[in-house]
Amino acid sequence: MIRSELVARIAEQNPYLYARDAQAVVDAILDRIATALADGDRVELRDFGTFETRDREARTGRNPRTGQSVAVAAKRDVRFRPGKALRARLNLDRVDPEHEVERLSRAS
Repeated sequence: MIRSELVARIAEQNPYLYARDAQAVVDAILDRIATALADGDRVELRDFGTFETRDREARTGRNPRTGQSVAVAAKRDVRFRPGKALRARLNLDRVDPEHEVERLSRAS
């Protein structure tokens, strides 16, 4: 899904909300998340996941075509860790009911 599809779906689900207003909301949310991450803050969206930055040290890489060593500069990356609810939703079709009942009964 791309940003325009997200905006269209939000507008469809909320008939009182114009597409341009949905676009403004999506843009504002994404801008705020990006600003917080650029400031080094952690962004936690309950039941969805957590965005956080991590610093990567400079290292020596290798050009796959030539095999030549290349200096890779230090940089800051973003890491997303999905929350429990999102992980569960992603794996709904992969849960074996018999295994789950057995697992839960052992945990008690």
